[in-house]
Amino acid sequence: MSAEQVEDELGHAEARIEREAMDYDVVIVGAGPAGLSAAIRLKQKALDAGEEVSVAVVEKGSEVGAHILSGAVIDPAGLRVLFPDWEAKGAPLETAVTEDRFILLGKRSATDISWLPMPSFMKNHGCYIASLANLCRWLATQAEELGVEVYPGMSASELVYEDGALKGVVAGMFGIAKDGAHKPDYQPGIELRGRYVFLAEGVRGSLSKMVQAKYGLCEDTDVQKYGLGIKELWQVPDEVFQPGLVQHTLGWPLDDKTGGGSWMYHFGENYVSIGFVVHLNYKNPYLSPFDEFQRFKTHPAVAKFLKGGKRIAYGARAIVEGGVQSVPKLVFPGGVLLGDSAGFVNVPRLKGSHNAVRSGILAADAAFEALRSGRSSDTLDGYQLAYDHSEIKKELMLVRNAKPLLTRLGTFKGTIAAGVDMTVTNLTGGFSFLGTLKHKKTDAASTGLAKDYDPIVYPKPDGVVSFDKLSSVFISNTNHDEDQPSHLKLKDPSVPIRVNLPKYGEPARLYCPAGVYEVVQDDAAHDPRFVINAQNCVHCKTCDIKDPSQNIVWTTPEGGGGPNYPNM
Repeated sequence: MSAEQVEDELGHAEARIEREAMDYDVVIVGAGPAGLSAAIRLKQKALDAGEEVSVAVVEKGSEVGAHILSGAVIDPAGLRVLFPDWEAKGAPLETAVTEDRFILLGKRSATDISWLPMPSFMKNHGCYIASLANLCRWLATQAEELGVEVYPGMSASELVYEDGALKGVVAGMFGIAKDGAHKPDYQPGIELRGRYVFLAEGVRGSLSKMVQAKYGLCEDTDVQKYGLGIKELWQVPDEVFQPGLVQHTLGWPLDDKTGGGSWMYHFGENYVSIGFVVHLNYKNPYLSPFDEFQRFKTHPAVAKFLKGGKRIAYGARAIVEGGVQSVPKLVFPGGVLLGDSAGFVNVPRLKGSHNAVRSGILAADAAFEALRSGRSSDTLDGYQLAYDHSEIKKELMLVRNAKPLLTRLGTFKGTIAAGVDMTVTNLTGGFSFLGTLKHKKTDAASTGLAKDYDPIVYPKPDGVVSFDKLSSVFISNTNHDEDQPSHLKLKDPSVPIRVNLPKYGEPARLYCPAGVYEVVQDDAAHDPRFVINAQNCVHCKTCDIKDPSQNIVWTTPEGGGGPNYPNM
């Protein structure tokens, strides 16, 4: 797909609107760990050198952290570079890991497989259980104290180019009605222009997709791979709370050919972070990741930790899983990709925030040197070079075959083979007898045909441990202004009923963890309709990834819309 087609499908190829502009040295899209770390590092470098560098961070969530969701067991390696005294400064890394468990679940059984061969870096000793959203809120405070301008509630919806280079973004468009008319509160947005623009949007960012297509950043890489992570936050009584416990599981309720697993972390004030990941290359179009998660929680080895507790938050997001094989070229004229926009998650470790922070630091160092040299809008090759020799790439190289082995061999055999391969690569400094295995299909192309599978009948939620989608979305505090154009766009509105329903059973109604998509049959006399409840969207972007016809395009809604995650 050409860059022009991508811009058309995202609705950005419209006539140019005259807008006010604000100029900065660096404009950063996304107030996650990557974007905020880059902003902080730029200001730290400028302060040390006695120079001025202007930095703006734009964030689509209503506040910093509103859209941040992760397990999260956090490796402070990146944070320690930014703030060697992070503990004294009060960084909210709440609970040190005290125990690691790795469990294989059968329908009623639970077998401890922590003895399987795994390299030392897979252990969580020295890591902390915390809310990544709260860590980002803390990072934003540190950034603002250094002089960074942080703008929450401002969606960056368009890119600004000049002479072939990225020069900025359009942020803060408001007041467009569903029919495209301008409402009384219409605002055309402003251009935030930078000598360099950092894209740190997270997984499957809409602007990142556009620059990858425009500049061919993925031409020499494997296809990107993804998972869907669904999370609940519980508060439990003392008798089941085990502070510092980290437990991961494989197996039931997923079959051996469907990749995924769970996490459960105990931290803070009797909090239990519990979640489930389904790799989005699954084949069965009748599978519902949300319902697999609800079923998982009924297992005796899991339910006992939730007994007497209360579910207080819910959310979901896609996880980038391709690894080093799928990392695109990181630099292009005028800008760079950071964090999950670049794909730096270490899938076997279930960690990415430490590499996101590291990437922000590397990009900031390269940009600061360019700014000091008087350069502007060129390609920051120093960042690409720094990544090629970084701890990020070294770490990803050690685990590069884990995801392909799981895909080829299934969960059980693939886990054993991945453990052996990671141990060898760790001992040899990166050598593997397997070389570097490739990813073959996109997750969308992996979807099987409905005729080859039987529909899955999921148990009815009990309202105690398992729940329905709508009550879950309610506690995600998700909200969008109903009178705005849908940010979930169909390239061809006829495809869901004409193609996806007969061929795949229209899996959007099942893979979406927020009940956004429905196939509605009003009565026997009418054809079914495809309904998009865009107000429910928690911005996980699974639809953009998994739709087998690649007909759904996720774009940014008005700023401030979407979930408002507390402590997630």
